[in-house]
Amino acid sequence: MHVAIAGAGSVGRSIAAELLENGHRVLLIDKSPRAIKSDAVPEAEWLLADACELSALEEAHLQRCDVVIAATGDDKANLVVSLLAKTEFGVPRTVARVNHPDNEWLFSDEWGVDVSVSTPRIMSALVEEAVTVGDLVRLFTLRHSNANLVELTLPDDSPYVGSRAGDVPWPRDVVLVAILREHGIQIPEADRSLEAGDELLFVAAQESEAQLQHLLAPVEHREL
Repeated sequence: MHVAIAGAGSVGRSIAAELLENGHRVLLIDKSPRAIKSDAVPEAEWLLADACELSALEEAHLQRCDVVIAATGDDKANLVVSLLAKTEFGVPRTVARVNHPDNEWLFSDEWGVDVSVSTPRIMSALVEEAVTVGDLVRLFTLRHSNANLVELTLPDDSPYVGSRAGDVPWPRDVVLVAILREHGIQIPEADRSLEAGDELLFVAAQESEAQLQHLLAPVEHREL
């Protein structure tokens, strides 16, 4: 896979190193000469250019990329890069970094963003996920499919503790993708029983989240 990353700061370089380790080709683009640290990620290609300029993206041959990641520290720049990548070069997949949570609503299909990643929101969600039991926690939003990755730690008083995963009447547009138990990952097969304290990971449509919450941890089964 060929990936272009706009923004060669610490975030962009870290993403590049991970992708290169997984066997992908990576091009890092930044307009600041100080950000061009080719010795930090020597396997990557580097381009000193403003990724918000159409001519720079033409020089980068963005039409060859499978994915473009807008990872600068400027939300406006990340939106412009995503929009140009999608509309001018037909890049199949765009991922954009959200620096300020107040700007999250802008990172949508209208600006060419397939997936937005908000670091403050992810950190907040991970804190909630670590300390809450019986409450649905949204970990990640998949805007392109109008679905979310959500987590719920099954409380002791859930009506489905001890039930087989295949016997639970899951709401429509909800898929159980993993059960985290005792520092391990359990495949959610139909015969797998649910235990109190299980961390259940779902991909769920937003409109089905409330129903999922009520199914697994209804108010009448929870401590007040």
